[in-house]
Amino acid sequence: MSVSASLKMLHDIVQAAMGWEDCHLWHFEAGDRRYGIPDPMWPESGMTAAKNIKLAALINRGVREFVYTYDMGDDWRHTITLEDVGPGEPDVKYPRFVDGARRCPPGDVGGLPGFEMFLDAMADPNHEEHDHLREWYGGPYNAHDIDERFTRRAVAAIAIRRHAGKLAYQKSRAP
Repeated sequence: MSVSASLKMLHDIVQAAMGWEDCHLWHFEAGDRRYGIPDPMWPESGMTAAKNIKLAALINRGVREFVYTYDMGDDWRHTITLEDVGPGEPDVKYPRFVDGARRCPPGDVGGLPGFEMFLDAMADPNHEEHDHLREWYGGPYNAHDIDERFTRRAVAAIAIRRHAGKLAYQKSRAP
């Protein structure tokens, strides 16, 4: 992804990659700073708008690792590490899905403890919650089977929106 992308866009990318539906609160923590969606009713929270912070700003501050938290009830915490920063390929629309491993936990599964119970129940047809969770999920679940096609399309949709936004901005600035 581009270093000119905002943390809000990174949130959107994580949502797409995880297959989640962006229906919970979230924020990033980098050092002693928090970025997300500020609540006007709670200005003392110290939350900075993620849409206004570019990855380049974190890089320029020397930040190479930070935490993304999604769904404060389930408390999904992701450590994001910036491994390499280099020039992008000129003909590629970013962001782009490169590779992945394993299927992500379904949304609203109950955080790590709920996900562990979900995995146990889905793997054991005799588990008391097996039928209920299989119906809730919508079918069988294989943690080792990533849906690369879905993820590639979801991330590509963000790239297309980003590209269209850039073109519209350039057009609006043309004489």
